Amino acid sequence: MLRRLTGLLALMLALSGCAGGARSEAPEVVGTIARDLAVPWGIAFLPDGSALVTERDRGRVLWLRQTAGRWQVRTVGRVAATSVRGGESGLLGIAVSPDFARDRRVFVYATGPDSNRVVRGRFAEGRLGALHEILGSIPSAAIHDGGRIAFGPDGYLYVSTGESGRPELAQNLRSLGGKILRITQDGRPAPGNPDFGGRPHRGEIWSYGHRNVQGLAWDRAGRMWASEFGQDRYDELNQIVRGGDYGWPLVEGRGHAEGMRNPLVTWSTDEASPSGLAYAAGSLWLGALRGERLWQVPVHGSSTGEPHSWFIGRYGRLRTVVPAPDGNLWVTTSNHDGRGSPGPQDDRILVVRP
Repeated sequence: MLRRLTGLLALMLALSGCAGGARSEAPEVVGTIARDLAVPWGIAFLPDGSALVTERDRGRVLWLRQTAGRWQVRTVGRVAATSVRGGESGLLGIAVSPDFARDRRVFVYATGPDSNRVVRGRFAEGRLGALHEILGSIPSAAIHDGGRIAFGPDGYLYVSTGESGRPELAQNLRSLGGKILRITQDGRPAPGNPDFGGRPHRGEIWSYGHRNVQGLAWDRAGRMWASEFGQDRYDELNQIVRGGDYGWPLVEGRGHAEGMRNPLVTWSTDEASPSGLAYAAGSLWLGALRGERLWQVPVHGSSTGEPHSWFIGRYGRLRTVVPAPDGNLWVTTSNHDGRGSPGPQDDRILVVRP
């Protein structure tokens, strides 16, 4: 009888979401870090709790730090040759080295004259130094430029790319377009990357068959997740595995193609268009552009619970979502990106208590 009651209690906890660590309370916007920005795209926190933020169209790198209880915004660098193609291209993702306190390294994903590229520099004494390309030849266009970069739990840099409006590149293992890449801090293929059965391929590729990934996150168990734009029907949340084929352009959303992986969650494109992705409080959180809302997806091991949407239409287009050191989320609006309706304070960085 005791064993039966224990099992029943465990089942009730799992159904309530407690087993996955997800909170049932609604998230709350509790503050604004910055306002009057122009398409804030990437956010990377430094060990002291301050943050570096990229502005897509201005090509500026901003330093946000708290002074006397107020957040101050200061330009600390500019990335040349960004936004040359307009549209979705420009100064995109940013990441800092896991050993930043020692090496001061900062990594940026930006559109150059001929391609998207990953560049590296040092941030010291309030200034971002010269940037040097470590990886180029990533297809670029006015659409589908990917751009999210993040260090994984393994210490390597993951880079999301788009297929630049050429769907065939996503299945082409000789192209860096439509992929998630895994590289060292010098831009070389990371040890342990897949060999794809000996097929000719670029050594930087970790997964392929992507249309346009703009969100990367890892949960507490180290599982990797990515948010991806669909075309006309379905946006996706995928769990990413080494060497996985995620179907594009042969499949949009769920399908039955042999050897291809299905998303765990799909949305219609008018309620999502997911960009940034973060893990916090037992859930994945996605910023929706066209959907103008924040999506919460509870995580239970390798499965997901019922998605919930918050703040529908309240703040316009939401792009980037990152976990802050204090346990809150920073969420950026993207109403100056040419597809939104800017308000008097846009674009903003909001603080959301998850």
